[in-house]
Amino acid sequence: MERAPAKTYCIIGDPVHHSLSPGMQNAAFSALGLNSTYIAFRVPPGELKESIESLRAINMSGFNVTIPHKVEVIKYLDELDATARQAGAVNTVNSIEGIFRGYNTDMYGFIEPLHKRKVSFDGMTVLLLGAGGAARAIIAALAQEKGISKVVIANRDQKRGAELARLGNGMGLKCEAIAFDKAASISQDADMIVNSTLIGLGGEPSPISYENIKKGRIVYDIVYRPVVTDLIENAKSAGAHVVYGYEMLLEQGARAFEIWTGLPAPRDAMKKNLLGIFGEPT
Repeated sequence: MERAPAKTYCIIGDPVHHSLSPGMQNAAFSALGLNSTYIAFRVPPGELKESIESLRAINMSGFNVTIPHKVEVIKYLDELDATARQAGAVNTVNSIEGIFRGYNTDMYGFIEPLHKRKVSFDGMTVLLLGAGGAARAIIAALAQEKGISKVVIANRDQKRGAELARLGNGMGLKCEAIAFDKAASISQDADMIVNSTLIGLGGEPSPISYENIKKGRIVYDIVYRPVVTDLIENAKSAGAHVVYGYEMLLEQGARAFEIWTGLPAPRDAMKKNLLGIFGEPT
């Protein structure tokens, strides 16, 4: 039997050296015996247009998009899926006979771990740290849930925070934006705290200490490396329920894999690659 032609996929962003996507997606391709490869491709700010042109020229089969390009990349794509239009951000691109189509699998990636836990959103107050591309996807995902009381967005750039609040309000979510340094003071009133910033990626302390987290609440850190960030540590100390960043990474990656291949993602192989020999954190 003739082997299918090799396909190449990649992730673009800056930085990308820390990305776990290449290992995870290559494990998925290997598990299903697909003749495909996934690489990391650093694209600094200011070089996005030329880089997308290069990906077209070499017939890249698909790619993921990470910080800082999730919003800007839209300008250079041919089509957008409904998820990308809703979130106003793209993290997955599929090439269909040279047509670059953008998707947002962060929405699914974010909400699926909460659905698996059968979380009730009724009357929930959410504190969201950050207002970037991932935060847009989170707002779009939360807008599809019924009963959320309020989303408070804390961001350093208050203009961007206010823009995201407007976007959320337009989707039917009650949103308000606050200064980032006010986050800790209102975190005690939050039923769910979500970190969509890079805080924790370098091991730095979270602005939300364990005293500011109530027992039994939900704390979700989308930073996946380290697996246990300072915020997750604080949440555990406070007796909160934690959702790990690797869970979102796994689910958004599985959905991207399915878009590219049309096959069910081998989640077990992908998860094993992410967590390695140590297994799930306790």
